[in-house]
Amino acid sequence: MLTLLNILVNQPIMKKLNLVLLFALMAVIGFAQSISGVIVDGSNDDPLIGASVAVKGTSTGSLTDLDGKFMIKNLSDGTYTLVMSYVGYEDKTMKVNVSGDTNVGTVALTAGGINLESVVISGTMDIVRDRRTPVAVSTILASEIQAKSAGNVELTEIAKATPSVYVANQSGGYGDSEVFTRGFDQTNTAFLLNGQPINGMEDGKMYWSNWSGLTDVASAIQIQRGLGASKLAISSVGGTWNFVMKSTDNKKGGGVSTSVGNNNYQKVTGFYNTGLVNDKWGVSVLFSNWSGDGWANGARGQGQTYFISAGYKAAENHSINFLLTGAPQWHDQNFNKSISSHIDGNGDLNPRYNNNWGIYDGEYFTERRNYYHKPVMNLNWEWDINETSKFSTVLYASWGRGGGTGGLGFGRVRTESGLINFDATEAAKPIDSTTYIRRASVNNHSWKGAVLNYEKELNDNLTLSVGSDLRTYSGDHFRQLVNLFGSSAYSQSARTNVPGGRMVSTEYSPDPWKALSDFAPEDDRIAYDNSETINYSGLFGQIEYAKDDLTAYVQGAYSTQSHVRFERFNELPADSESVKVTNNGYNAKVGVSYNLNESSTVFANAGTYSRQPFHDVVFLNFSNTLNPVTENEKITGLELGYKYYANGFTLNANIYQTSWQNRIRTQSFRDGDVVTLNGTDYTVVNEGYTNTKQDQTHAGIELDLAYRASEKFTVKAFGSVGDWKIDGDATTDLFGDEQNLIDSQTFSGDDSIDGTKIGGAPQTSYGVGLKYKLSQNLSSELQYIGYSGLYANVTSGELELPSYGVMDLNISYALPLENGNVFRISANIYNLLDELYISQANSANEASSIESENWNGINMSNRVRFGKTRTWNLAMKYTF
Repeated sequence: MLTLLNILVNQPIMKKLNLVLLFALMAVIGFAQSISGVIVDGSNDDPLIGASVAVKGTSTGSLTDLDGKFMIKNLSDGTYTLVMSYVGYEDKTMKVNVSGDTNVGTVALTAGGINLESVVISGTMDIVRDRRTPVAVSTILASEIQAKSAGNVELTEIAKATPSVYVANQSGGYGDSEVFTRGFDQTNTAFLLNGQPINGMEDGKMYWSNWSGLTDVASAIQIQRGLGASKLAISSVGGTWNFVMKSTDNKKGGGVSTSVGNNNYQKVTGFYNTGLVNDKWGVSVLFSNWSGDGWANGARGQGQTYFISAGYKAAENHSINFLLTGAPQWHDQNFNKSISSHIDGNGDLNPRYNNNWGIYDGEYFTERRNYYHKPVMNLNWEWDINETSKFSTVLYASWGRGGGTGGLGFGRVRTESGLINFDATEAAKPIDSTTYIRRASVNNHSWKGAVLNYEKELNDNLTLSVGSDLRTYSGDHFRQLVNLFGSSAYSQSARTNVPGGRMVSTEYSPDPWKALSDFAPEDDRIAYDNSETINYSGLFGQIEYAKDDLTAYVQGAYSTQSHVRFERFNELPADSESVKVTNNGYNAKVGVSYNLNESSTVFANAGTYSRQPFHDVVFLNFSNTLNPVTENEKITGLELGYKYYANGFTLNANIYQTSWQNRIRTQSFRDGDVVTLNGTDYTVVNEGYTNTKQDQTHAGIELDLAYRASEKFTVKAFGSVGDWKIDGDATTDLFGDEQNLIDSQTFSGDDSIDGTKIGGAPQTSYGVGLKYKLSQNLSSELQYIGYSGLYANVTSGELELPSYGVMDLNISYALPLENGNVFRISANIYNLLDELYISQANSANEASSIESENWNGINMSNRVRFGKTRTWNLAMKYTF
């Protein structure tokens, strides 16, 4: 485990109060007067700790305490202008007439100038609200989301300036980013939407294309690294990401926005809020439409976002909010490709190269298109039972429909440049041939659940929370025809439940709107057809102690998860349903924090998980055959931290270690990849997958800071150093395109991969951001992030990729208009230096060194994902 260097912060807190006596007569008035009040976050009414309150034109001022309270003493009667400020929020000025001690009440600061006061703030969301919570946490506010998410940048990429967070950007296509937290991939990081778990229940995966609308409807993102503060029994191995969505807005108004970006990207958005009508109800709606050609060749995309939120205050102590949102989209895909395939005829490297597309009937056409539509709705109910107890509930449901297209069979005809010549492919096929078709791998699901939480203040120091997490999930997986390319039908070969085979001729459109209802019935399905039902129920509890400078909590959760699989191709009807498999899991966490003084806090937390295996691991070979060696994954985490807040300066330092046993790692391969197991080279046809069972240890240190040097200038910086490696032996299974087991190998002895660095995310990252307010309405921010210790995902050996860095620039302008209207312009340039880099890589074989000016030490057959070279966007927004 890495050792955290002693952090010595020798910055005394000085409060100089200047009392100016304008008239000698005021000396007989009596005692000097004061101004007091409370500063809160305008989006959730939480106190802002360490906010600055200054008397304009003087050096007199104060900082808010742990409850957001401030007091400025020794003032004479008169009129003063207060300037209130906090990092990440817009400044607020207020004129105050002082005649005796004056309390200005509660003052809300706005993140980005758009106040999203909610009718409902759900108590089911485990949001860290202040620095006393003993976890490592970073919060991205609405102001930053609005400034940097103009559409062609995914919401996850805004979080890249966070310690131990890595976003492999979207050279693969819109929505194809991958996120890592402390070296753990998306399947081992919990993602929550208003308290609702959204990781896939089958495999824990996240498909960001399904959530492209989050940039429009998210009011905040909170990233809790490590075990986190969530009470749910969820996959918080690397951390927990909470996406807080807009609720119904109290303020009447609306707006329109438009944005453009590189490669013909364009987006239009409109929104409207009724405001709170009769102090009872309100409705907020939003709709957007976007399209673009994508950074990589052949990576076009198009989609929409819709959002409806309706809030109702049934009584002073009852609040209800209903939300419906969805983001139907399609985007054409690019996958990791060998470096050599990116070399053109002139010997130049083309990072945008993509061989998944071509020309068909004289128009652009792609073999690989992802299309999906996932309406999500939830119902929040908040009941303040009395002064010491409350009950919170979120009921949710989603229906995902869609999949991804690809080629099936042989017979593609390619051009000299490697693109697919679909016309020539069709012309070369006899009318009754099915050597090559375009299919869709469909993944439909229905998901329903509920999270319930009861909270009771037992006394002034103890708070008890108990609740339950209930989910039921059903998924269908099959393939269907998309294009026959001139053939009359596709001949599906014989299977156990299709003994004579069958001819299939109906084609289905890869359209996300049509996908809701127009997909193949069982008689029209090809290649495979199976489904599953997963039921999950969990109980959780927490008791929290808070007194003076000490805060501590103990959490526990227990859950049970059952799996039933249905095989419709390779089993007879009588045997199509598998046995029911039930696994139990639990977690336990404890944390404590102590305020050393009004500026410094130390904390520690520890926990252990026994996490049930994913559905795809429970059954072998994508069949009803049970995996006899399946067992729970065991995770143990330990973390120590220090937080410092004073005079506009914040600092957070953490040291952590996570031990992960019985981990199952899945890696996908594409057509032509070579995978070596037991000394045999296997060439992947169409697609392939490996499942690897291994143990891992992730340890590291993290640091982030922010300093508001003046009203105009703010500096932010972060750094993280990790030591993420494999422990002991590992076993890898290789599966083919039709989900068949090909080979298996245990890596031990001379083949052991013990100590091998974990690939996928850089083990060292660091960055600095400079934000300067050029005028009252114009601001700019320059950010640089560097990465090193980035390793490829390999089945054996170890391959370190070249270090790299990216520089981004943001410029924002806000023009206040009459009647409270605002016109905003924001512009972003990403990878300002226009440098070429590899953001991810994988290889089937051990790395073999080559001599290359740019990619020394990397095998040209390694499959890589190039990061995007310089990109940009420009957004304009008018609110009324």
